[in-house]
Amino acid sequence: MASPARHQGSAQASAQLELPFAPLSMNPVVTSSALLDGQPVNYILHRSFGRRRISLSIDERGLRVGAPLRASLREIEAVLREHAHWVLRKLADWTEKRAPPRRWESGEIISYLGLPLKLQVTAGASTVRLADPLLYVHSPDAAPDAVSALVTHWLRGQALGYFQQRIEYFRMRITLEAVAVRLSNARSRWGSCHASGRISLNWRLIHMPRHLIDYVVVHELAHMREMNHSPHFWAVVGGVIPDYAARRREIRRESHRYLAD
Repeated sequence: MASPARHQGSAQASAQLELPFAPLSMNPVVTSSALLDGQPVNYILHRSFGRRRISLSIDERGLRVGAPLRASLREIEAVLREHAHWVLRKLADWTEKRAPPRRWESGEIISYLGLPLKLQVTAGASTVRLADPLLYVHSPDAAPDAVSALVTHWLRGQALGYFQQRIEYFRMRITLEAVAVRLSNARSRWGSCHASGRISLNWRLIHMPRHLIDYVVVHELAHMREMNHSPHFWAVVGGVIPDYAARRREIRRESHRYLAD
């Protein structure tokens, strides 16, 4: 499922996962800039053999441009100028709603299953313990990087266990065989379904309320039946979650709140 944070500069939105880019040179991924309506805009340029056209996407990291291997810089800048108004508007939107940098120290609030947890950092052997509404983080090093690593590791462990439970519950309602799940660190998708019968779910979903996690889980499980977004696909989703459209809108509206690490 494409992350609600993803936008495309073309009329048709891409549903592809980001894949390794074939090298144009020793550095196929570069940082560049362009002047759009008099404003300098930095962007990340990705080139690949398989891409047929130039695409634009904007999320909390900024502007990214995907381009065919042989696309010239002149062609890329022409697309940027053509969509200058859209690019500037979306960048302004993200700047306005971007969450402030997280402070990995006592008193910082993180979201867990939609509920606020307050960090309590103390010295000690590396452990994390939940005593709602506090998350006790014991670390021999109270530096932000060390606390961040401990909490993220704990969140990922909680995420995998919780996702497995929800997948098992819903796959029985959709009458599917056993489904394997792994965690994803993607920034452009909340989840994806693979033909091999495996589902990948973004670990940051653990920040979301339970009803939104359930929507993403059911969405991906429904792809086991329909590898598309046809009416049949949405019928499978709706058969389990009748209010899926409202949940989908909520994820799109609130996604930026759950993307901070």
